[in-house]
Order: sequence, then structure tokens, then C-alpha cells
Amino acid sequence: MILHNRINRDVLKAAMQASQEARRTLSFYKYHQLPDPHAFRDYMYEAYARLGVLGRVYIAREGVNAQISVPEHHWTAFKGWMDSVDFLRGVRLNIAVEDDGKSFFKLKIKVRAKIVADGLDDAAFDSSQSGTHLDAAAFNEITSRPETLLVDMRNHYESEVGHFEGAICPDVDTFRESLPVVVEMLAPYRDRPVVMYCTGGIRCEKASAWLRHNGFQDVYQLDGGIIQYARQVQAEGLPNKFKGTNFVFDERLGERISGEIIAHCHQCGTPYDHHVNCRNVACNLLFIQCPSCAEVHEGCCSPACQEVIHLPEDLQRERRKGTDPGIRIFSKGRITRKG
Repeated sequence: MILHNRINRDVLKAAMQASQEARRTLSFYKYHQLPDPHAFRDYMYEAYARLGVLGRVYIAREGVNAQISVPEHHWTAFKGWMDSVDFLRGVRLNIAVEDDGKSFFKLKIKVRAKIVADGLDDAAFDSSQSGTHLDAAAFNEITSRPETLLVDMRNHYESEVGHFEGAICPDVDTFRESLPVVVEMLAPYRDRPVVMYCTGGIRCEKASAWLRHNGFQDVYQLDGGIIQYARQVQAEGLPNKFKGTNFVFDERLGERISGEIIAHCHQCGTPYDHHVNCRNVACNLLFIQCPSCAEVHEGCCSPACQEVIHLPEDLQRERRKGTDPGIRIFSKGRITRKG
């Protein structure tokens, strides 16, 4: 069996958009020492491909980090395979809050140095010494205390469209940037309780342990992140302290957690909170664009990109040769917020 995708991404994306197959989007992570990440990668790929699983999985010696979608008719078999792997048995599956089944269109499983790039190189650091986990009710209670510091461990473009009331939202593009920034920001408040949150919990597992490693004693993290919180407050009838949309790293680019819109279109300033990528593939800028601007600018971030998309496709491909736009992020909305 071929253990990687060989079909053009545009073909796969079109097939997914046309598919009527019911799928369930979810994420999970597990810190666990893997002696041979490459062997486990191939083992997982074979199983996931057979079950029709799509998505993105990172595997490292420190564990597994996955964002995937599973066909509904293979759900039982998928759960069975997960339970057959000792360290994944019983792992929490964070089911998407909003899901149209179109979150992923191919399966990609990669071996990396770490399952979350953190930039840390400290032999004395023990990532298993994470903070106290809080469910939604406990999170609401402790964050209502005036002495509590609430920190968003996500990137600025994530917190721009949605965050918890009163959260400190660091002005960072990546998780590895956030760790030293947060330690420095909170250094004068080592005696105060610190609560951290992220999308599904994986970043806070490491971030809370890093804070404890740096002398913070009273450290907590939202168990299961924003995704689990949204499900718990709905199921238990608790106050929802999250405002706006939860940014997600798949084709959806966001799922609504509350009715409030706290962000604005980056082109016209109207209230709006859905990200898009510039239609010019050579640009690929991630930015917020309202439907009106999408129509006027044809899904592009600038007049220059709008000109490019009208060029013949072969000329566009020729211009893209040897270039890699990478991850480009619009930064107009970058802020540091408290309150």
C-alpha cells in the first residue's frame, strides 16, 4: 500500500466539495514517548487510509497531534482502532462544534521534531508537569475572581476573531513566540493564579508546564480547550464567557461559539469574523474579508492580486515557480488585550 497521497490537491478538494458523505471532524492529542515515530506513522497511515480518514497528523517522539475527519459509517471501526493502540485508548476526542463535513480533503501524516513547535531547548524542562485542568464550571468560577490572570495561548489572528472575556491576548504569530512573551508579561505577577486556554488543550499542556518551570506556582489550564468548553456550557446550561468565533486550522477556518462578532473586515472595516486565503495562490494571505469585499475584490487581498488571477493559468504557474508564499498573515488587527 502507498503510504502517502499521490492525487492532485485540486482534484481532491473538488471531490470533497461534491461529496455527500457524512463525516465527523475532530481533534485529539497525546503526549507519549514513541521510540520509533516513523514506524508508528506508517502504521497509522495504513489504518486511517483504510477507514477513509482525512486530515493532518503530526507525530514525534513526544506523541501525536491530530486534526481529522472520519466518515460516519466508519466511526465505530475508527474508535476500535484507536482503542487498539495502548496509549490512545480512551484519549479525549474533541468533536467540532460546527461541522459541514468539508474540513479536510486529503490525509497527511508527518513526522516532526515536536508535535507542537515550541522553540524550547532546556534539558531540565519536564512537559509532563502541566497545570491543574479545569472543566467549564471551574473555569468560569476561577476566572471570575479579580486576582486571576487569564491568558490566551493562541496566535493574534485567532484571538482577533474570538476570545474569553478579560483574556490577555499576546501579540504573536506562533506558539513558539508566545512562550517567552507570556513569561515576561506575567513575571511581576508570579503570586497570582494564572489560567491558560487554547483551541483544544495541546498548547496549554506545554505552556502551563513551562510557566511552572519558570517559577509560577498557581497555574491552571482549560481542559479540552475552547472546543470542549463550548460543548460543556451548552450541555450544562452554564454562562458562555467566550466571545465570537473559534479559529480552526482546516478548510472551515472557524466555528461560531457565540453570537457576538468582535472582529472587522480588513478591507472595509465592517463587523465580520471569517478568515479567507487570498485567491491569488502565489500570495495566499490569510485575512478577514466580508462577502461584499469578496465580491468587489474577487476574493483577493489587493488590486495587484486581483490582476494576477485574470492572467492565463500557465502564466500564473510560471510566475509561481521557485516561490513559496508560506504562511502569510494579515496583521492589522494585532493587539494586546486585557478586559
